[in-house]
Amino acid sequence: MNSPKVCIIGAGASGITTAKAMKSAGIAFDCYEAGSKIGGNWLYMNDNGMSSSYRSLHINTSKQLMEYSDFPMPKEYPDYPSHRYIYEYFENYVDHFQIREHIQFNSLVEKVEKLDNHRFMVYVQGKEPQEYSDVIVANGHHWQPKYPQFEGEFSGEITHAHDYKTYEGFENKKVLIVGIGNSAVDIACELTTVAESVTISTRSGAHILPKYLFGIPTDHLSKPPLAYAPLGVQISILKLALWLNVGNQKNYGLPTPKREILKEHPTISQELLNKIGHGKIKIKPNISKLNGKNVLFTDQSTQEFDHIIYATGYSVSFPFFDKNFIHAENNELSLYEFVVHPRHRGLYFVGLIQPLGAVMPLAELQAKWIGKIINKEASVPDEQDMQSWFMKNRKKMKDRFGDSSRHTLEVDFFPYKKTLMKLINQS
Repeated sequence: MNSPKVCIIGAGASGITTAKAMKSAGIAFDCYEAGSKIGGNWLYMNDNGMSSSYRSLHINTSKQLMEYSDFPMPKEYPDYPSHRYIYEYFENYVDHFQIREHIQFNSLVEKVEKLDNHRFMVYVQGKEPQEYSDVIVANGHHWQPKYPQFEGEFSGEITHAHDYKTYEGFENKKVLIVGIGNSAVDIACELTTVAESVTISTRSGAHILPKYLFGIPTDHLSKPPLAYAPLGVQISILKLALWLNVGNQKNYGLPTPKREILKEHPTISQELLNKIGHGKIKIKPNISKLNGKNVLFTDQSTQEFDHIIYATGYSVSFPFFDKNFIHAENNELSLYEFVVHPRHRGLYFVGLIQPLGAVMPLAELQAKWIGKIINKEASVPDEQDMQSWFMKNRKKMKDRFGDSSRHTLEVDFFPYKKTLMKLINQS
């Protein structure tokens, strides 16, 4: 009973690298996956019902910054591979490190409860309950759609971006997309090829970054040493690069947001500004009221639509926890370094971050750190100090991004990566 045995929930991008980290650390574990395959959000039409992938999806972080540290993506992959390439990459990763045999598929975790002995009982559908010393949650945070509330009712069709798969069925439709994040913009650009009209409604706009600046992937410009420069310096350099490459986005017809770039999560798109400039996509402010098929906007204009797609984000959710035990109110969970739960030792989270960059390399490091903690090769502060760290970091994030549920999980890729590496090597 004293030997650690770990439960990993999920076999997506975060779950498989966690399984690899536990295996490398010599820690016994079970990895439960609700679906019949690995891949999580990156498996198109995943039978676990949680994938938000659509048929035309490509990554918006370059492959060099998305790959795991010890398993490079193939050289023949393009800079921005499609979900098919990413899924193939994950399959090869699992086979290369011989992880698949440790994953139990079609195994939905229904409940996790903490026992009096500070261990955990895990209930998996169709299996006998199992006791574990530690639980690592890697269930993702882009699968439970969040819908806004507006006055009135819409009599046309309503879907969420989570359920969008292809443009089929949108032919000759008047489509309104609510939101201007990455999925919203991708879907809007694709629908211009078949829909009668495409309109984006946005409350506050977004800074649009192309996938390439100066002929190279945009995120390559943010590598060290620039990544460690003061935020004001980073903002000035990025603004200059954008001005030289695309000019002022107002000139295309897209308002500039009130918050500066890097003080809100940017939207990555090579197409959007050109689509707006060509009149293929119209921009409207926030919705004021729904009335049948008519939508009244806050600028007092009214327009008729056949279909509304809400690309309004996701709620962080853990259906296997009792809400009195673990609940992410307003997408906020008080974790130390976004990983360790201060009050429930042995409970960890991997991939519960929203980086300005890719999750995968950071999830890999989070998992390695957890392995060190479990093997008592690394320590964490006491509960009070961990709570103090969380409060200080939350204040810093609110000062930068505002009090928004969209930015509760925000991290800067390279500084956070450096922090994790320091935590791993602290022993």
